Amino acid sequence: MKRIKGGEEDGDGSSTSSPPEPCKKVRATEEVEAAVPSGSPDGDWARLPQELLLHIFQYLPLLDRAYASQVCRKWNQAFHMPELWRCFEFELNQPASSYLKATHPDLIKQIIKRHSNHLQYVSFKVDSSTESAEAACDILSQLVNCSLKTLGLISTARPSFMEVPKSHFISALTVVFVNSKSLSSLKIDDTPVDDPSLKVLVANNSDTLKLLKMSSCPHVSPAGILCVADQCHGLRELALNYHLLSDELLLALSSEKHVHLEHLRIDVVSENPGQHFHTIKKSSWDAMVRHSPKFNLVMYFFLYEDEFGPFFNEEIPVTHLYFGRSVSKEVLGRVGLHCPRLVELVVCANGLRPLDEELIRIAKHCTQLSAIGLGECEVSCSAFVEFVKMCGRRLSQLSIMEEVLIPDHKYSLDEIHWEVSKHLGRVWFPDMMPTWFGAKMKGVPTLPPTVQGRGAATLRNSTVRIKYRRHIHLYLFQNELGGLLLLALPHHKQPTEQRRWNSDLKATFLQLQLEFYGLSYVAL
Repeated sequence: MKRIKGGEEDGDGSSTSSPPEPCKKVRATEEVEAAVPSGSPDGDWARLPQELLLHIFQYLPLLDRAYASQVCRKWNQAFHMPELWRCFEFELNQPASSYLKATHPDLIKQIIKRHSNHLQYVSFKVDSSTESAEAACDILSQLVNCSLKTLGLISTARPSFMEVPKSHFISALTVVFVNSKSLSSLKIDDTPVDDPSLKVLVANNSDTLKLLKMSSCPHVSPAGILCVADQCHGLRELALNYHLLSDELLLALSSEKHVHLEHLRIDVVSENPGQHFHTIKKSSWDAMVRHSPKFNLVMYFFLYEDEFGPFFNEEIPVTHLYFGRSVSKEVLGRVGLHCPRLVELVVCANGLRPLDEELIRIAKHCTQLSAIGLGECEVSCSAFVEFVKMCGRRLSQLSIMEEVLIPDHKYSLDEIHWEVSKHLGRVWFPDMMPTWFGAKMKGVPTLPPTVQGRGAATLRNSTVRIKYRRHIHLYLFQNELGGLLLLALPHHKQPTEQRRWNSDLKATFLQLQLEFYGLSYVAL
């Protein structure tokens, strides 16, 4: 096969003149053509410059790179270039009980032997089994020659790391903390990390740590997280449970020597009905706003109705607010009065008392609100239209279940679609409340034809089919270890403009609804 340039003729005499590609692509093509002589039928591909091989290999999946490394010695050398091993995700699971793919043990050994000192951006994705979590800890213990910049421990289903012996986990994590002198991002949610290990983290990475996510870490105390805030002045993102939040922590994050915080996520979770929660002073929140006026405060509430006493009695700078359990009209009324920075609101359930006054109050006082989702609530159609009219086109996301809207003398369900669309400036339809068709279906679930042949035989125990919105069905599968797989399948008659199901608000809304029904949600 002859290689040609520009408008030269190919082997069959046909002209190949065409509009030039962008400059960068043209240069890359010319470099390849200059490097690969045309004297032989296929050219000497072993003579490709190393930088071009590196560029090509970066776009290949790991398995394809491994196959390509067997072509010749030079390509094998390219396969082991340090630049290709700076970022890696270890996927660990038990094949007999998990549908997730796994990193081959031989590859793990090769990485430890040849590339551990090249790793910089590392994450571990494990299933719910203790064996997988222990395997992750074993790998961490061997990373003695690398200096990581990011580390993420991801459990696709609980309990995972929480079932690992605490001493084993702490020992492995300490190896990373001691050897990594420039760790900037650490995600260790649902792990047995403790105060002494956080002190080791601070001692070695206080100047570089910018992101720390450690929700549901029961062995960490308020003093432990305060130590991190006092020493890590570059911390920009922080996620933790409410029991670790204190006035002292907010003041430490608001000190002059600390950089502006960008994102603070707080999970407020009740383990037992009637649990007591402490109160954060308004002056502490005010200090945070003065120091970091643009920071996002994200709060997830999983409380029982009688546990909201300490919250929303004074102004709070929350920007994203999610209620995963039933919340009373009184609490939502307080939200409308004391959350002036609110940008996004999701209410999974409220009850049978209409939220007309509360919605109007929120629209009036929360002038930055741009996204809202309502589940098992009730709102009259007139109040809802008034709410949308007050918010106007700043409502970029509006996810309201059809059953939420109660027809009245002014609007029917058919009429409200047009009225709301007029005020939003775009076409809008209400969503459909999830309808449960059959839980605990024994044996391998029967899947639609469009899904058969995609690993469905590895799923067991139960399936739940959810009719979500008007044209989308969600299939929720549960394996033996409690892991979940969620498939979104469009209905055959679904219109083209409604086929995309990619809204972060809707994903969060679905997560809260599943938890409301007693199901765990796992984002794979």
